[in-house]
Amino acid sequence: MEADYQQKFSPSQTLTASHNDHEEPYPSLSDYHDYEPNLEFDDTELQQATVTSDLEEKIDVSGIDYLESPVSDGTIEENFEEELVNAPVIPPGVDSLSYHFQDNDEDEDDFQDVAKYGIVEVVGDDTYGRKVIVVSACKLPSNKELDHARFLRYLMFTLDKYVEQDYSLVYFHYGLTSKNKPPLSWLWQAYRAFDRKYKKNVKALYLVHPTNFIRVIWQIFRAAISAKFGRKVMYVNYLHELRQHLNLDQLSIPEEVLKHDERLMTKNKTAVLQQTGVPQSSPYLSSPSLSSKSQAPLKTQQFGVSLQFIKDHNCGEVIPPVVRQCVEFLSQPDALETEGLFRRSTSVILVNETRSRFNQGLPVDFNGDVHLAAVILKNFLRDLEEPLMTFELYDEITQFQSIAKEERPRQVKILILEKLPEDNYQILKYIVQFLSRVMDRSDLNKMTSSNLAVVFGPNLVWSQSEQLSLAAIGPINMFTDFVLTNQDQIFII
Repeated sequence: MEADYQQKFSPSQTLTASHNDHEEPYPSLSDYHDYEPNLEFDDTELQQATVTSDLEEKIDVSGIDYLESPVSDGTIEENFEEELVNAPVIPPGVDSLSYHFQDNDEDEDDFQDVAKYGIVEVVGDDTYGRKVIVVSACKLPSNKELDHARFLRYLMFTLDKYVEQDYSLVYFHYGLTSKNKPPLSWLWQAYRAFDRKYKKNVKALYLVHPTNFIRVIWQIFRAAISAKFGRKVMYVNYLHELRQHLNLDQLSIPEEVLKHDERLMTKNKTAVLQQTGVPQSSPYLSSPSLSSKSQAPLKTQQFGVSLQFIKDHNCGEVIPPVVRQCVEFLSQPDALETEGLFRRSTSVILVNETRSRFNQGLPVDFNGDVHLAAVILKNFLRDLEEPLMTFELYDEITQFQSIAKEERPRQVKILILEKLPEDNYQILKYIVQFLSRVMDRSDLNKMTSSNLAVVFGPNLVWSQSEQLSLAAIGPINMFTDFVLTNQDQIFII
């Protein structure tokens, strides 16, 4: 899988993370420019110092020269190695998470004080079938307002919902300033806190609009970062470089980031036009996912259209052909027993080819690829013009957590049996009954109702803005879990 993923990028696009390699730590996704924008700070904020004691075993900065900052802003310490060494040391055998946050009531804490800033967002699946988590530096408040230790716990609280499945991270670096950037000691603590379970299934980390600061940080942490994890890091200079991997119109891109990208494109328009031919006036709006929506769909179209459109062009059949074929294929014993079903990603080339064949009404053969069929089913649900649970029911579903437990069965029945359109009801019933068969083999496929809820919840329910806030994730997943575990009582046989 790792090798397959790397083949999707040219050698110049793949991160080289060998510890003895002196090339750039992570090339851009495009090679037609060498311009790197500067923000409010860069590596001049860091100065050379001596690494002491146990830290020398983890970070080797010999041979890297750092200029002394003429004025310290008090955020990233001048003697950063000393600061890292003085950071709390986690005793052997003690879980890093519980050690740093042992006084928190983790089960009850909803992190609303941190979530309100919108720094971290979940935006559905990428073209590989992975959940996408977006972190925006420009939304970080002043260091005087934010408790960085608590923010770290919030990040882990968010990732805990997705670390058991493949996922991607997008980091918008623009907007990190001397007033809101965390201390380097916090970055080191964060890296140590994110143990293998967090790093294993992150398949791509996109660093968007990086500056010299990120290059320096990478060099500092390079010796402590495995080559395997390093190959997952992608250096993205312009937003349009993400098109082949993510739907830009699905991402919640801050306005400041969009404007910054336009400025960069304008500044480098000569190089960009010569190498790519991308119009400078609308690099973002020319996303394939956006432009395709302006074209009239084929009569055989399955993805990106309404359920009514599919029904009208398939002899009134309520269950869309793509859903039926995926479910029938995945209902085979070997598929149902596949460990990590719906958690794993697959080749984007195969996904695009399969989607194209479905859209053209051509025969589709999954060739025994269980994960391809699983990704296609999730893609179909997410690409609907309106979610299967409809926009109208979004507010009620996101209030599910506040409903008294004894009232939930009745409220869910009203919502699904009375408020959900009939065709949506039939499709939901068809999918949920299939997922109940997946749950029956959870001893082999490891997909319990809660695991399936994390995968399918955001693909069944989202708001019209397509921005899924972390505050909504809990109720949506809880609602989906409830439907899965109580499907016999909810759906009319």
